[in-house]
Amino acid sequence: MSKVILHVLGTAQDAGLPHPNCFCKNCAEAIGNPEYRRSAASLAIVLPEEKAWHLIDATPDLKEQMAGVQIKHNMQGQLMASIFLTHAHLGHYPGLLFLGKEAIGANKVPVMAGPKMKKMLEEQAPWSQLSKLRNIDLQEISDGQTIVVSPHATVIPVNVPHRNEFSETFAFWIKGTKKKVLYIPDIDRWEQWDKDIYKACEEADICLLDGTFHSAEDLEQIGRDYREIPHPLMVETMDRLQDLVEKTEIYFIHLNHSNPAIDSDKTIRKEIEMKGFHIAEEGMEFVL
Repeated sequence: MSKVILHVLGTAQDAGLPHPNCFCKNCAEAIGNPEYRRSAASLAIVLPEEKAWHLIDATPDLKEQMAGVQIKHNMQGQLMASIFLTHAHLGHYPGLLFLGKEAIGANKVPVMAGPKMKKMLEEQAPWSQLSKLRNIDLQEISDGQTIVVSPHATVIPVNVPHRNEFSETFAFWIKGTKKKVLYIPDIDRWEQWDKDIYKACEEADICLLDGTFHSAEDLEQIGRDYREIPHPLMVETMDRLQDLVEKTEIYFIHLNHSNPAIDSDKTIRKEIEMKGFHIAEEGMEFVL
């Protein structure tokens, strides 16, 4: 039976680690130690027998992320078969520009986007040039639609509440022949979603969930007010899902540069892991 591999390309919030113009503890360490760096959250669905791969989110770190998956799976020079976009924030779609005439000069790479996202990319420069020059082929997808990327793999977009200034926001179900993954890198609050996060995670074998910020106390230390932050806290997510950790593998992804869960001393990380949760790492793979 053909393999379906989910490859983690990036794990950080939009601007990565180190964050621009920041010299906090995490960023200072990442500046001095390349092994500590993290790129913007992104996934690849790899189909080794078909010699194909599909991308979820085209981040500002696309160059390095592409090379990583191509080299790992011996697909050097082979572009992604399609791109699925979650939404129109910094860490999730600017990498599309690398497909344009100034760089790759791609030919009709299918780009799957919600209706608002598709309209923005079609009508607003510089994104509109990618369609006009046929570097990309924009295709509209909708909540709950099953998209077959292979006889062995499907992707299903799911609407989630987020700061939708320019587009809707999707989470994705990624299903192989044996396992299914729920990927939610961005969401405002679990209670604002019209679905029950516990039931959704109970249905999944693996979850990669919004881990942008760890706790309200951590936010206070960097001068941020949790009430103004459109993300669930990791501590809240763990409280909600604690009873599931023996059934479902739950990983945190989309980690802000200030998040103590990625601090080099690993104090917070150890607490998270003691509860049965995990931190996503770049290069990690799941066979679905």
